[in-house]
Amino acid sequence: MSAGTLGQHRADLAAAPSGPHSGLWRLVRAEWVKFRTVRGWVVGVIVAGVLVAGVGLLSHSECGGQAGPNAPVVTGGPECGSPLGPGGEAVTDDFYLVHRPLGVDGAITVRVASMTGPQLQPWSKAGIIVTASTDPGSAYAAMMVTAGHGVRMQWDYTQDAPGLTGAVGPASPRWLRLVRAGDTVTGYDSADGTRWERVGSATLGGLPSAVQAGLFAASPDYSNVTSRSIGGGSGSGGTTAATAAFDHVEIEGAGGRWAGTSVGGTGVGGTEGGYRRSGGAFSVTGSGDIAPVAPAGAGSVAQPIVGTFAGLIALAVVAAMFITAEYRRGLIRVTLTASPRRGRVLAAKAVVVGAVAFVVGLPAAWAAQLIAEPMARARGIFIDPVDTLTEVRILAGTAALLAVAAVLALAVGALVRRGAAAVTAAVVVIVLPYFFASPLAVLPAGAADWLLRVTPAAAFAVQQPYPAYPQVAMQYTPQNGYYPLAPWAGFAVLCGWTALALGLAAYRLRRADA
Repeated sequence: MSAGTLGQHRADLAAAPSGPHSGLWRLVRAEWVKFRTVRGWVVGVIVAGVLVAGVGLLSHSECGGQAGPNAPVVTGGPECGSPLGPGGEAVTDDFYLVHRPLGVDGAITVRVASMTGPQLQPWSKAGIIVTASTDPGSAYAAMMVTAGHGVRMQWDYTQDAPGLTGAVGPASPRWLRLVRAGDTVTGYDSADGTRWERVGSATLGGLPSAVQAGLFAASPDYSNVTSRSIGGGSGSGGTTAATAAFDHVEIEGAGGRWAGTSVGGTGVGGTEGGYRRSGGAFSVTGSGDIAPVAPAGAGSVAQPIVGTFAGLIALAVVAAMFITAEYRRGLIRVTLTASPRRGRVLAAKAVVVGAVAFVVGLPAAWAAQLIAEPMARARGIFIDPVDTLTEVRILAGTAALLAVAAVLALAVGALVRRGAAAVTAAVVVIVLPYFFASPLAVLPAGAADWLLRVTPAAAFAVQQPYPAYPQVAMQYTPQNGYYPLAPWAGFAVLCGWTALALGLAAYRLRRADA
């Protein structure tokens, strides 16, 4: 901090208006003058914004191909071939279906006597379904039994409601019913076929007058992680199949004959699924799944702002230096003499660094998405959509994360009063837990989960764009963009640490000048 800056600081304090509410404003104005007149701090903030916006642009993942350096990119479609569901999201839609046309009003009722198969997964499923068509990605509603989650009603891939608990078997069959009334499909279940309980109701937009209704079976692939290393792991997996026994099949409002269709080209051990009929009983075998694709990596709307951690480091350096520079040069006594209310001095500095970080972080995050998403789509990468509120939360949350983290670094600087030590401490408590749990993935899942619950790095959860779908079996890890806490709950952990650090810093500031 130069003599000219100090003189301007004193002049600004003298010229500022007075009044019962003007004290903090005078200090904020004076601290802002200090900040903007130190070129290194201004450059550091600009570098932080560039890092937030620029690191995500370094990704070169592709879902398509290119015949030569100058040839056009031929894309692989959404999620490299996944169909799109009614909400525009990438989905998995592979199962075996035995179906008949169903009119505008109708119902289908069955008893599921059993579901068996090699290596059944918890979300192996079989039941009844009403679907707009047999094309992958069609709107649907289904009542089903599962291997590990009881009876469920699921619709349009992302929606799920629980019904009866327990596994299906000869001693505990499950009765399922779907009733269509126009665009509304309502699901019921029963343990005895007499007493029915409503499980859920779904309004499926734009259903045709004639839909397909029938019996289905599906079973997701299995995977086993056998080892883990920096940046990933290795494992084994394969196809599974579910075979369900249906009887007491009743369908009202239907026409045509029963037909079998392998929706999405499902294969069971290299061959398609199938069905057998004996009177009013059916045996249906299928593999695959009916579920959303849990977006991760290049397919995530949050991928462009993966550089947040790098921008945070740059802001931590600037924020820590904003106060430790005064201690290093002995100017803190002058500041405290001009402003005897020491808590206000710290508050004014916090307002300045927090506001600067937010004002830089918000456009940087927005620019990252504005530039990176079209580039990703040009390489054939499908970006799973989010609603407007989620996108606003991601952008504003990223800016707020940077702002509060900068205030935390300032508070640490006021506590330790040494620039290098303050920056190191801020990086250790905020960036390293995130880095070890997410990009590097060197920690066991339990340790990574714990760190991202109790350390300030929990705030990165504010960038999570997609829910962790319970009906999708995958590793919901920070490496894939999923965090153990809800977005604002994780951000609240950082706020708590920052409030604690500011309180300790204010206490020490009142106790000693240097």
